[in-house]
Amino acid sequence: MSLISARSVTKTYRVGDIDVPAIKGVDFNIESASFVAFVGPSGSGKSTLLNLIGCLDHPTSGTLKVLDTDIARLDRRAAARFRGENIGFVFQDFNLIPVLTVFENVEYPLRMVQLDGNKWPAEKRRAQVLRLLEAVGMGDQADKRPDQISGGQKQRVAVARALVSQPKLVLADEPTANLDHDTAYRILELMKKMRDDFGTTFVFSTHDPKIMGAAETTFTLEDGRLQNGGSHV
Repeated sequence: MSLISARSVTKTYRVGDIDVPAIKGVDFNIESASFVAFVGPSGSGKSTLLNLIGCLDHPTSGTLKVLDTDIARLDRRAAARFRGENIGFVFQDFNLIPVLTVFENVEYPLRMVQLDGNKWPAEKRRAQVLRLLEAVGMGDQADKRPDQISGGQKQRVAVARALVSQPKLVLADEPTANLDHDTAYRILELMKKMRDDFGTTFVFSTHDPKIMGAAETTFTLEDGRLQNGGSHV
């Protein structure tokens, strides 16, 4: 069974009196524990497609299933619950909360989701956060705030936060855009290690050649359409 399955998916935005198509009838499958990139120029629809997969937006038409759930059928509350239980996000601008420490930023998703039907107990939250911070090499920075660490360290924290609730899927929108070459390479290696260790599927939107080279499968988007059926490395 595919982790993600799209059939004839479209997304059209209404701007004033004009319909603006962003995604135009795409079909694709993504398997579990894979490393996948949607590539293409700015405005090609990459970020829109990630927003659809991540239940941040709804398709206009077509069927989009994530973990065998037709996400177009979810209302806002159900979509939020589904995201919290199954999907982690890594953003190009990190999206860390400036008033929280590194530890508190990573812990935050655990306060929003449940473990076996109950809230995460404080002891289990602490153990899980520390485990992820150690895994990304930030265990000794737990008490610092985002403005006290580098861009590469912020991205490591963002990766830890995305993985802390043990999601089956992580969506990363241009995650290396604000990083230098060496830091970007280390973050990609870290993500691959996380995939290998936890079986998490990583799906990127990017125009960064480093991510394209690291991906096992790439889908090329142009003007809202897929130009291939998924190229395998």
